Amino acid sequence: MSSGPETGLPDSWEIRHSNSKNLPYYFHPATKDSRWEPPAGTDPDRLKAFMAKYHSSKGVTPANLDNQGDKIRAAHLLVKHRDSRRPASWREPRITRSKEEAIEAIKVYLEQITAYENNSNDPSGKSLSELATTESDCSSARKGGDLGFFGRGDMQKEFEEAAFRLNKGEVSGIVETASGVHLIQRFAFS
Repeated sequence: MSSGPETGLPDSWEIRHSNSKNLPYYFHPATKDSRWEPPAGTDPDRLKAFMAKYHSSKGVTPANLDNQGDKIRAAHLLVKHRDSRRPASWREPRITRSKEEAIEAIKVYLEQITAYENNSNDPSGKSLSELATTESDCSSARKGGDLGFFGRGDMQKEFEEAAFRLNKGEVSGIVETASGVHLIQRFAFS
């Protein structure tokens, strides 16, 4: 359980951990309100820094690498926009950026990932997992964007098609879904 000004949450709100989903969530003890998205009045920059510092699983080796049959494992970075099916996230309670702004942001992330993947000496190079931890609008950010194993029919059609087309270890180009715009990386061992 985490609370206080360091979290960026409004007074009395706490960050707790869901044992069933293995993810942090937001809880208000007086009202018993719990939610996956941050409450109104949250300071997104402070919350982002706090979550990256204390709720990131970056560097954690995945435990279950067994053969999952026709399933693959992937991570993603999602940038939502105001026309997304649910324009809110753990980072921003109300997303106002346009689709075009979301695409421009994800292009910058793709450049950073490409620099990292190409082992260039570019200091801006970052892994998809590293960027997802602080920049993704999906709650999977807390796990470096890791979505776990999934099969056909488990994800939105556009996302699924792009993910299954990827070679092991490969990063997709920009993928648009009703949720927003994504970059997807298939795990090398899936």
